[in-house]
Amino acid sequence: MHMLATDSEQMKAAIQSVIQNLMDRVMHRVLVQDPFITEKFRAEKPLYAALVPDEIFKGAHFERRFVTPFGSAWEDLAVASAQFGLGRAIKGHNVFGKVKTGRLTRIAEVLNALEHPARGKDRTKPDWSSELAYVLAGGGQDVPVQIMCDVYAENITTGRRYAFELKAPLPNSDISKVSKEKLLKFYAMEPQEVDEAYFALPYNPYRTRSNYSWSFPARWFDMKNDPVVLIGDEFWEKIGGVGTYQAFVNAVNEIGKEYRTRIYREFLGMEPPPDSGQVDLR
Repeated sequence: MHMLATDSEQMKAAIQSVIQNLMDRVMHRVLVQDPFITEKFRAEKPLYAALVPDEIFKGAHFERRFVTPFGSAWEDLAVASAQFGLGRAIKGHNVFGKVKTGRLTRIAEVLNALEHPARGKDRTKPDWSSELAYVLAGGGQDVPVQIMCDVYAENITTGRRYAFELKAPLPNSDISKVSKEKLLKFYAMEPQEVDEAYFALPYNPYRTRSNYSWSFPARWFDMKNDPVVLIGDEFWEKIGGVGTYQAFVNAVNEIGKEYRTRIYREFLGMEPPPDSGQVDLR
């Protein structure tokens, strides 16, 4: 699934639209709705103000109002990208299906073994293939289940259905556990209501999958080898086609300097330092 040059430019524009919308909302919030007021900060936290420059806490004020909304922006970016690849995607979608009681019991056993080591033994290491085989060996009565996935997508050409648990690049353990349970239930459904389900991270701070070493999701997934894990370009090219990740990188880098300059001038009230330069995403 390769994109034409025109599709790549259109995708870049769609991605930029999502990011610009987010950044403009953040800027409006920190400049108009909820600005950092130095006098208020000093009155409420005089000890902090006496020891630490105001600019440090002003930066933290911006960070809190930027990081949280960007979590949902990943889903919007995925939906925008899918129109150039798989064809259709929506966020926050409920999938309904049936899972046998024995499989549900085995899913709980798998999660418990990963979380709590048996007495005198090391904690079980995650291994998707063997875990899924164990779950699918369970029988029993069918039980209705409902699973909400972060992003649901369909290939409008082949009809294949996809569910993505799309998390921040450094997810915590609880979030990873919930995603592991959802993925096992997706694959345990009979009949299957999605053809492929993944634990997906939108970019890789460690550059390569073999170097990914954030410990919290590694408790639940073999981050280097599990086939249900997608990191960085693997995710973007699955949902948007080959070239999607580069379009995302290009989109961010093209508008990054503008917003960095605006934040220096409008929020921090200073000219960008000579060495601030362009900090490119790669």
